[in-house]
Amino acid sequence: MGADMSEESFARLVRLAREAGLPEVEQSTSYGDPALKVGDKGFVTLKGAAVAALRIPMEQKDFLLEVAPEIYFETDHYKGWPWLLVRLEIIADAELTQRLVDAWRFRAPRKLAAAFRAPGPRGSTGSP
Repeated sequence: MGADMSEESFARLVRLAREAGLPEVEQSTSYGDPALKVGDKGFVTLKGAAVAALRIPMEQKDFLLEVAPEIYFETDHYKGWPWLLVRLEIIADAELTQRLVDAWRFRAPRKLAAAFRAPGPRGSTGSP
């Protein structure tokens, strides 16, 4: 997969973060890879055209690895760290959006995270 696919994958992450209404998201890089940050802290990094790394709590990482190994995985590099690898070609937009919201909340400054209300189904407002 080439640069075009990487650009498409990153554009998808940016679009879903925007559609979720995540405030103060910055497009940046992390070790040369495209990334999204909040408060200068990365919450998702593109790792090639087909994989993203999400920063989430370890309990959530362990749960997702167990229930959906076809979507979520880790390599030795990420074992013991709060980063979860996601197969972008498999995950649906709705689930990826939820994971982006979770990762954003995990990294956002406390006051910003507390003030955020994710859009719920059919335009309702969810709780933090």
